[in-house]
Amino acid sequence: MKRSPKNVQMSFSGEKLTHFGGVYLIQEFFKKINLRSLLTQYIRFPQRNNRYSTAEEMLALIYPIFLGIGRIEATHLLKQNGVFQYLTGLPSYPNPTTLRRFLLRMAPLALPKLRRLHDRLLAIMIAKPQLPTKIIFDLDSTVLTLYGKQEMACIGYNPSKRGRPSYHPLLCFNGISKDFWHGELRPGDSHTSTGTVELLKDSFSKIPPPVKRIVVRADKGVYDHKTIEYLERRKAFFAIVAKITKPIKRKIGSLSYKKYSFGIETSEFMYQPRGWEKEYRFVVIRRPIPEDPTEQISLFAMGKYSYQVIVTNMRLSSLNTWRFYNGRASVELIIKELKGDYPLAKVPTKHFAANEAYFHILLFSYNLINWFKRLCLPKEFQNMTLNTLRTKLLLIPGELVRTNNKPVLKLPSNFMYKDAFEYALKNIKNLQL
Repeated sequence: MKRSPKNVQMSFSGEKLTHFGGVYLIQEFFKKINLRSLLTQYIRFPQRNNRYSTAEEMLALIYPIFLGIGRIEATHLLKQNGVFQYLTGLPSYPNPTTLRRFLLRMAPLALPKLRRLHDRLLAIMIAKPQLPTKIIFDLDSTVLTLYGKQEMACIGYNPSKRGRPSYHPLLCFNGISKDFWHGELRPGDSHTSTGTVELLKDSFSKIPPPVKRIVVRADKGVYDHKTIEYLERRKAFFAIVAKITKPIKRKIGSLSYKKYSFGIETSEFMYQPRGWEKEYRFVVIRRPIPEDPTEQISLFAMGKYSYQVIVTNMRLSSLNTWRFYNGRASVELIIKELKGDYPLAKVPTKHFAANEAYFHILLFSYNLINWFKRLCLPKEFQNMTLNTLRTKLLLIPGELVRTNNKPVLKLPSNFMYKDAFEYALKNIKNLQL
């Protein structure tokens, strides 16, 4: 039996060590897209603190998001990590108070500039590896439960923490590339459909000219005649879950249904809701309610069936319309990842403007990682969550040494994902923007 070591001496003298060795990959990607220069160019506003530039403070907020340091208070860990600062080009690391003050100062002056920079990079990256001819917009909202006293925190719909104040952001993602497209942070008492048309207008304004087909998928929160009429004017296709009103209840109970072997039944009808400009096609999906009472039914239940109704102007069959709509589940997974792997659920300050600024910095960071995965990593890495990506590529022990007066980052010799790391470096080098 192997014995444990004896007489081990310990010394706190390692000055060139880091467990963020994989951040070198991210930094090389940032250099390739000229992120620091773009931040300097776009985000300009008067600052009293001359110790850190605007670009350095922006990067000091972005890097912790990638590395899983959820709260701003915990970023002090990077202040002691000289190798991290060397790899990222930061002269030192700001303390949490400095970062909060930066958010509060930049919110009214520089947030619109950050959004313009985000849109510019989005326009470039959507064309990689090739320009699309079709875009699917997936809309969804989520609830961010708040603790403490935050500005514009309101009590609204909050299924997990009833009665607690919250924010209620509305988000739009590209269902094909998974890119964040547009979004707004709103008070918790905002109805889901509030601002939907404005969000769609902003989303449509970013669509590149080659795109000829636009499809919108959304749940019943945005079911509204104003939304439908706007999409019709833009000649866009849509598949939106309908609210089951009394007239719709009467219709779905009198329809004949087509049965499929996997337990789904479908039907459809034409209907013009009150206040709408014309009638539309409504697709109905029903399935038997399970006998097991422990199984949760989230759809509308009537009799022995649960129902879902989708309003659409697409020409797909009823079954394929339902299957196509189910692709919207990916946006729910993205929001779950934003709350778990990104600190979307961790509101950093008591000021709404500063929180809104951080909200957009976080979504900008999400897109940076999404572009990095799509353009630089092997195919088997591209669908990984940020948490998995951290485990495999970013959180790697490293040692910075000098050989022949040149800096060398030493990574583990038995590193399991060495091939993926080198593949990413090669793709970054060959990336054309």
